[in-house]
Amino acid sequence: MGTVFSFHVRGGGRPRVAAALDAAVEWLRHVDAVFSTYRPESQISRLAAGTLALSACSPEVWEVHRLCDVARRRTDGWFDAEYAGGFDPTGLVKGWAVERAAAMLRSAGADAVCVNGGGDVQVHGGPWRIGVTDPLRPGTLATVVHADGDVAVATSGPAERGAHILDPRTHEAADPEFASVTVVCAGLADADVLATAACAMGAAAPSWLRGLRATEAFAIRPDGTTWCTPGFAGAARGADGPTA
Repeated sequence: MGTVFSFHVRGGGRPRVAAALDAAVEWLRHVDAVFSTYRPESQISRLAAGTLALSACSPEVWEVHRLCDVARRRTDGWFDAEYAGGFDPTGLVKGWAVERAAAMLRSAGADAVCVNGGGDVQVHGGPWRIGVTDPLRPGTLATVVHADGDVAVATSGPAERGAHILDPRTHEAADPEFASVTVVCAGLADADVLATAACAMGAAAPSWLRGLRATEAFAIRPDGTTWCTPGFAGAARGADGPTA
């Protein structure tokens, strides 16, 4: 998936949790092998090349295909894994994979779990402090989300990968209304999708994000000003001090 993953686990029976950690790592390797657009032999690459039919793909591909369809309808087409005529679930699959890896550790009895996939985070239990990077000041944090329970934090924007988010309606780079958009909700698959869709929407994103249930958001504009949903302040604090 072209990124780095990390695990923080507290409590639980050591043999069982250790086995679950090994299984979670293998799960992420499996997802990378199946979905990576960097691997020509992956099922997703073969789908794009026309050498593999969707009907012959693994159950995971079918599940992700269904979730991408749900995401497209939920975002009124702003998240679209098939905008270019093929199927590229990159904007969903990492969050989906991390969410499931964290659930494996929680099911094994871990008291608190934090799985970080390239800066997008799924936690269970806690407490946790999740730093949100400032895209305009590399190496610094814009804010910190305090989490305890089932919480996911995903950030999208052009800071690290350039203008990689496209408007699915024009196939051109999305309106650069925000340098980054961070979404906080219960599951990372949803958070990943919503943050990506919000970046694609541009100026329409704030009113859309405010209307989502059980979801909070924080955005940074290119001029350094910020915007957030009314409930975001209850989860966030200043950026001083260490984070998990």
